[in-house]
Amino acid sequence: MSRPTFGGGDLPAVFPDWSPYQDLESAARAYLRDPEVALEALGGVLRGASVLGFTLERFVNEVNGVWQEVAVCDGSRLILWHGEDIPPDDGPAGSMTSSLRVVPVSTVTEVGCRRRLNRTPSGGVRVDSIDVYLLLSSLDEGVSADEVVGAPRHDALRFGKTFDDGGAGQIARLEEFARLVASVLGRPTL
Repeated sequence: MSRPTFGGGDLPAVFPDWSPYQDLESAARAYLRDPEVALEALGGVLRGASVLGFTLERFVNEVNGVWQEVAVCDGSRLILWHGEDIPPDDGPAGSMTSSLRVVPVSTVTEVGCRRRLNRTPSGGVRVDSIDVYLLLSSLDEGVSADEVVGAPRHDALRFGKTFDDGGAGQIARLEEFARLVASVLGRPTL
């Protein structure tokens, strides 16, 4: 399977699996289309801090562009990188955005994890999907005027994997990431 270069070529229908890679750099290079962009942005914030856990996401959106995301936890911060192709009408061909967000773990007020289980013909249980949310103390700035006035909505980070989109390995790694973030909540920062 060949990896397309930035701004050109066809995209594979199934992306390589990043879950066997325990280190961020190897996983990003195996899975992201633009690992150099992501690793440079993340490295500028990490500056040698230990990566305790991470999760990756990549898909092709409705304008046939690539959407990529990395979430890293170093024990006191969540460092989020997001890269997305710009639609052809919004910029020159091959343009993309690269965004970075740093969230102190102390602002995470709740970690939620929902697994969808399916019974196999042999009677065992298989995890078919996982949805994880991290509720933040900050308020969502994207609340529309149509929503209830005076009812603030907290910002949340959401991650998901399915058996068909990521497989059992990525489901397990996302659940591991959720457990890591949950385990550092309420602990004093160093």
